[in-house]
Amino acid sequence: MRLYVIAATALISLAPALAQTTGSISTSARARDSHPTPAARPTNTSFEVFLERLWPLAQARGVSRANFDAAFRGVTPDPSIVALTRKQSEFTAPIWGYLNSAVGGTRIPRGRDAATQHAGVLAQVEARYGVPREIILGVWGMETNYGSFKGNKDTIRSLATLANIRYRGDFFRDELLIALELIEEGHVERRELSGSWAGAMGHTQFMPSSYRKYAVDFTGDGHSDIWNSTADALASTANYLKGHGWVQGLPWGLEVTLPDGFDHRLIKANFSAFASAGVRRADGGRLPSSGEARLFYPAGHRGPVMLLTENFDVIKKYNSSDAYALAVGHLGDRIMGRPAIQADWPVKAPRLDMAATKDLQRRLKTLGLYNHDADGRIGTGTREAVRQYQLRNGEIADGWPTPALLARMRAGR
Repeated sequence: MRLYVIAATALISLAPALAQTTGSISTSARARDSHPTPAARPTNTSFEVFLERLWPLAQARGVSRANFDAAFRGVTPDPSIVALTRKQSEFTAPIWGYLNSAVGGTRIPRGRDAATQHAGVLAQVEARYGVPREIILGVWGMETNYGSFKGNKDTIRSLATLANIRYRGDFFRDELLIALELIEEGHVERRELSGSWAGAMGHTQFMPSSYRKYAVDFTGDGHSDIWNSTADALASTANYLKGHGWVQGLPWGLEVTLPDGFDHRLIKANFSAFASAGVRRADGGRLPSSGEARLFYPAGHRGPVMLLTENFDVIKKYNSSDAYALAVGHLGDRIMGRPAIQADWPVKAPRLDMAATKDLQRRLKTLGLYNHDADGRIGTGTREAVRQYQLRNGEIADGWPTPALLARMRAGR
């Protein structure tokens, strides 16, 4: 019997706390699958035109001219942000390297210290929203290393820079308009709006749209302060996850072992079906008695394998990277004293580079298995397309693209 891992779905993303020079786009800013190349560095003239075109849209949302002008007084494009849009480590770093960076170092002991320091608030938040404290801590740790680096960029400037170059279409323009609405309606002060290069704010990096919908005044002081109030920030995070469908009592995922001769066509089923097929928890415990999960091979069938539940997908609503969600869940488990992933990662196995991955995606698209752009990034769509190709050809359907698989495709096999 080989050792594998069952979790709630996987791959990871480095948040601003992991790499301050990279930054993080959180709470649905990464929900887009398209990643257009940013335009050239904007000129002040183009920025002025952008603001002129933005004003009628803001006015239609009830923003006053006085608040609009005050919000942009002295604001110019930030040239450093364009370069940062090209760095998204959760899509380029090997999963094992990403996990090591995300969950290594001092992040686990600092998380345990935070769990102790804020035990009372975490217990209240968990009781009210049904989201386990370890998941809240996992998000907090990933996003800002427990508040140690929340970002110091002007949110209005960041969003305006990204909106001006139309990075990810109209997404950042719409976030900018919501930020202006928040100022107009008195939810926040203009000076409060600070955070990451992508406009994510506070302890757990909410975008303005997420702030509007999910921010909570947990302390009851009349202001949902995700920047300075740990209680408000943690409660807001739990409210966000609950609002996206967190199922109380269901794990996010589990590491498992698979029996020899396992039928890899079994990909999604209830836990009892996996148990009947010989799937076992890697830590020797029992699989849950109820609920569904799906097998996930973060680095192919020669590495760890995980059973992931719908709660893993809820974490992905916070950040659409499989890698990020795996890191949040794994970090939370380690904070609570649960074991690290036990299976070995295939660190020496050949991997596809970006050009080869694009070639693979184009070939999968020609076969009618892939409906997205060939962006060179291995996400959920690419994995499922590879799995379908493997099933067609009688191969182990782990959804993991390898140089050998691409070679077979190029040879027409």
